[in-house]
Amino acid sequence: MSQAALPRRRLRVFMQTERKDAWWAPQLLTFVVFSSFIVYATWAAFQGEFYAHGPYLSPFYAPELWGTSHHAWFGPPPDWIPSWIPFTPALLILPFPGGFRFTCYYYRGAYYKAFWQDPPGCTVGEPRKSYLGENSLPLIFQNVHRYFMYAAVVFIGLLSYDVWLALWWETPGGGTQFGMGVGTIIMFVNVCLLASYTFGCHSLRHLVGGSKDTLPKGAVGKACYDGCSKLNTKHQLFAWASLFSVALTDLYIRLCAMDVITDIRLF
Repeated sequence: MSQAALPRRRLRVFMQTERKDAWWAPQLLTFVVFSSFIVYATWAAFQGEFYAHGPYLSPFYAPELWGTSHHAWFGPPPDWIPSWIPFTPALLILPFPGGFRFTCYYYRGAYYKAFWQDPPGCTVGEPRKSYLGENSLPLIFQNVHRYFMYAAVVFIGLLSYDVWLALWWETPGGGTQFGMGVGTIIMFVNVCLLASYTFGCHSLRHLVGGSKDTLPKGAVGKACYDGCSKLNTKHQLFAWASLFSVALTDLYIRLCAMDVITDIRLF
């Protein structure tokens, strides 16, 4: 029995679609918000000042390996750094959490549409006729996501330690006193959101999910897998919430350091 040949699908030209809804609105919002964050984070990273206030340290600059504040682990910048190289503590730090977020599986789907136009939207014409996947430059870089994930987990520990330090205030006598300010709460919320985003990572969920396509049988392994899975269901929410929180935390500490606003001591 013969079958009629199906008509050949005609490729749409760029942006051609029959959709009547505002399909472009989410992509435009992603473009504006993500671009704004990149611009602000880049500006803040090159500032090299107003990133610490009392016991507070901006997450963009944490940990401060070399720097001018009392948070610096190894003191002022070393002499072996050439003077012609722009140096701030943040430039040593941001490539790791930035790389983790840039290669995130969720963000790929978001900014591929908003920036890469691959595709602009479902049933919307693309600017290219072939798909090379992530096997060639520049998209092959996405395959390092799992390695950035290891660094991101370490940074959660470092930022948590900064929250602990933010509970200890210098006294006039040169000692320290336990206390809490609004900045401490902001830093704590930021770490919670970043941890929820990081521990819900697809790569981390795969890592704790056992081996050879079998789930962990032990109680601890299963609890870790279930926890990652639960956070993973809200990965999009935590991705954007943590993006806002890390920028707002830096902004709050920066404004306090510039004496634009005054941090409120709760006790």
